[in-house]
Amino acid sequence: MASDMASEPARTGRLRQRYEGNYRLVSGCIPYRVSKEENEHSGEKEDGIEVLMVSSPNRDDLVFPKGGWEDDETKEEAACREAFEEAGVKGKLKEKPLGEWVFRSKSKQDICSLEGGCKGYMFALEVTEEHDTWPERENRDRKWLKIKEAFRLCRYEWMREALEEFLRVMAEDQKIQMSEEIGETPSAPVSNVMADCQIISSSCYVNSSSSQHHVGCYNESIASSNFFKLEIGQTAK
Repeated sequence: MASDMASEPARTGRLRQRYEGNYRLVSGCIPYRVSKEENEHSGEKEDGIEVLMVSSPNRDDLVFPKGGWEDDETKEEAACREAFEEAGVKGKLKEKPLGEWVFRSKSKQDICSLEGGCKGYMFALEVTEEHDTWPERENRDRKWLKIKEAFRLCRYEWMREALEEFLRVMAEDQKIQMSEEIGETPSAPVSNVMADCQIISSSCYVNSSSSQHHVGCYNESIASSNFFKLEIGQTAK
C-alpha cells in the first residue's frame, strides 16, 4: 500500500458536467487485483481476482467508483479520477469500455439530471497503487471482495452486467496471454484465475417497467466459457 500523501479535493458541482439529451454522462471502473490464494484441495497457490467496491455516503450499499464525466477530460480520464477520488487507487485502465448502461439514480444525494437519468461507461482498472489518503476518505470506505461476494452485493442489475462483462474480458485476456506463451491456442480450460465460477449469460433487453436498462449488447455466450465458472446465488435487490 502506498504511503500517505496529500490529496487534492474531489471535484464538486456540475459546472463542467457533460450531458447527452436528458442524461447526465457518468464514467467509472471496476478496480481489480490478482492475488495468490491457497487451493484448499491441493495446497498450492493459485491466482484469484478481487474487485474493489466503495460505500455510498449516507447509505449501506457498496458500489463501484463512478461519477460525472466533465467537459475538460476524456471518459477514460474521468474513470481514473473517480477511482482515486472515491477509492484512493490508481492503475492501468483498459482502454475499451466494458459497456455503457442507462440507469436512474435512486439517491437524493446524487440526482443525475432533472429526470434522474444517467448514461454510464464502465472500464476495468488494474490497481497498481493503493493510497492511505484520498479525497473522499471521510465519506467512503473501500473493501476488496471475491467475485462471488461482489455479485451478491451488487444492488442494481446494470452493476451485475458490468461485472459479468468484466469477467468475460479477464477470461479472454488470459486466453490470449497463454496462447502467446505457448505459441498456440490452449486446449485445456483456464482455471487458475477463478476456479469455482460459472457466469450467467446476459442478453440485450429493455424493460420499460424498470428504472434501468443495459444499452450495450453482446451476443457471445458467456455461459459456455471454460475460463470462469462462477456460481452466482441470489443477488441483493
